[in-house]
Amino acid sequence: MEEILTYFPELSEKQQHQFKVLESLYKEWNQKINVISRKDINHFYERHVLHSLGIAKIISFLPESKILDVGTGGGFPGIPLAILFPNTHFYLIDSIGKKIKVVEEIVLSLGLKNVTALHIRAEEFSNSVDFVVSRAVTRMVTFVPWVEGKISKNSKHSIKNGILYLKGGDLSEELISFPKANLHSLSKYFKNYFFETKSVVHIPL
Repeated sequence: MEEILTYFPELSEKQQHQFKVLESLYKEWNQKINVISRKDINHFYERHVLHSLGIAKIISFLPESKILDVGTGGGFPGIPLAILFPNTHFYLIDSIGKKIKVVEEIVLSLGLKNVTALHIRAEEFSNSVDFVVSRAVTRMVTFVPWVEGKISKNSKHSIKNGILYLKGGDLSEELISFPKANLHSLSKYFKNYFFETKSVVHIPL
């Protein structure tokens, strides 16, 4: 939790409380439905919360904008971003029902009013959004066709509407098909060793 405050010192008391209770909520739910690996739960704030918030180092979502988190799993990056941007609406979707059940319960426990959790595939989502966010669900060539038709053409943020994808490793080969992609290394923003090879990929659409 101290890491979150180090990198995001402007959090309100309410936001601090929501981030603080996240770990115990996930540990409790993880015993019933495994949404986070046993190895990673011990590095919860670094590998899940702070990693998700890496997107917020690239962009500050505007009030009333709409964000789609595809393949949210247990709620990442959507739930940490929804805490950070309470006036932005987040759609968290996953094709696995039990994971969405965990998301719904955690959203309820946190009192988040800006999250809609849906048990659907990306292809079934019919709303228009400003950005699609995700954490390494699949390769870009597979992912982009799932979502490119769902992104509004009316850009109002500091960067063009599109995909913000959290991914690790060498992405040069994977991004050959996407010459407009912008790569933002998270090691620029977070000093922890975990982020040395982690990036946010922005693909404007």
